[in-house]
Amino acid sequence: GAGKSIVIDAVNLILGARAGADIVRSHSSRATVDALFDLSDSPHTVLILREQGFEVANAQLIVSREVAAEGKSVARIEGRVVTVGQLRELGESLVDLHGQHDHQALLAISRHLGILDEWGGVDHLACRSSYAELFRAMVVLCAERDALISDSRERERLLDLYTFQAKEIRSAAPLPNEDAEITQELTRLENVVALSAAAAGAAESIVGELGALASIYTALHSLEKAAELDAQLREVLEVIRSSGYELDEAARKLSRYSSLLEPDPDRLEQANERLDQLARLKRKYGETIDAVLAFADDVESKLASLTNADERASELDSRILQAQEKMGGLGRQLTEMRRMTAIRFEGEVMKELADLGMERTRFAVRISPCWPCPTGADVVEFLLAANPGEELRPLARTASGGEMSRIMLAIKSALARRESLPTLIFDEIDVGVGGRTASVIADKLCALGANAQILCITHLPQIAGRGSNHLRVEKSVRGERTFVTVTSLSQDDRVEELARMLGGAQVSESVRQHARELLCAD
Repeated sequence: GAGKSIVIDAVNLILGARAGADIVRSHSSRATVDALFDLSDSPHTVLILREQGFEVANAQLIVSREVAAEGKSVARIEGRVVTVGQLRELGESLVDLHGQHDHQALLAISRHLGILDEWGGVDHLACRSSYAELFRAMVVLCAERDALISDSRERERLLDLYTFQAKEIRSAAPLPNEDAEITQELTRLENVVALSAAAAGAAESIVGELGALASIYTALHSLEKAAELDAQLREVLEVIRSSGYELDEAARKLSRYSSLLEPDPDRLEQANERLDQLARLKRKYGETIDAVLAFADDVESKLASLTNADERASELDSRILQAQEKMGGLGRQLTEMRRMTAIRFEGEVMKELADLGMERTRFAVRISPCWPCPTGADVVEFLLAANPGEELRPLARTASGGEMSRIMLAIKSALARRESLPTLIFDEIDVGVGGRTASVIADKLCALGANAQILCITHLPQIAGRGSNHLRVEKSVRGERTFVTVTSLSQDDRVEELARMLGGAQVSESVRQHARELLCAD
């Protein structure tokens, strides 16, 4: 209840965990977490950062996460905004956090396969990823094939529908922009008398006895002699002469237009019927003729697909068979890799268990076939025989709480050596253990600390005493607000806190001496 979970939550945020508005303190606008990582002994992480475009100065990396009161979060690496996925990928190479209930994950058989593949390393994970891609592709193929087979009645219904729609559109044979052209033609047919009269009147105004051309010819006659006397008038003369030619041509076109315009009731009826036909098509298949034509193309494409369903089903069967053969080969390869890895993994975990005082315990990995799934065709299960003469049984039916903690620590230790993670965090790995078991767990954590930074939250003095540095987490209330503080302890403070863990409320000098002995145990 001192607030250690808040510290763990903060670390989880930096490692890319989900963030919600509930983590923000009441009446605050946001929560912010900053972390500084020393990468001087982590060249692999530096390489990952460089591949993502980050340059780390002096081997120090700053990562931050901000969560607004509304729930929106922002993650930054070296001040640059990144996705939570990028943050999570980076976190996997920086820290492994083992929570106080994580050892219960060993009771779930579904987690065992992931642990084995993770210990197997890059080759395992790459083969598993390739298998997963093949599996997903085959699921898609099978779904399409099954749909073709099971939906035969629906296919026949759609065939009838699409055939009718395609026939209706294609028999009408609409042309792009045809409705606009017919609308324009209808306007002309409905106003043929007025249009003819207007054209004839305009032509008469140009070529009649008192029309515009007569006036232009008079102007030309007046200017021709004047232009011979003054060259400045020649340009004006040419403009008037050109206008006369153009007006004469316009008059001829108007006369021709007027003579060709005649009432045509049959064509008027045809145009109205065609416009109605196009309007019906647009009501059913699209707002424009172009949309109607696009609908027809889509329908014919679907028709072709449905018509060729049998051929498509045969093609899909062939592709599924090929995918199954590839999956079978890759699955057998993955199974063999797991079997070989399991032998080495068993030896590694048993070695770690021996270091943890379980030297007579047998640990084994059972790999059984199963129906193919994205992770392969194997079920992986960890088995344990805690005492000589006992049969290997599933962990859930064999291991006690203390044994489960040590088994998880053994597996974590094996994984840590394999992955070379710079930091491992153990949150109350001592749950359910005490006495000698606590001491052997402390020894193992201390050994891990020789190659990695180990952060450990614990209530057991045997484990706390082996730490090289101690931080005290405590709550306090100031001004009706609760605060959690983390304090780095001096040597004397370390002795006092450890003595409190050993002796409770009454701390005697002999208890303090015991605390000093624990602190000097290594």
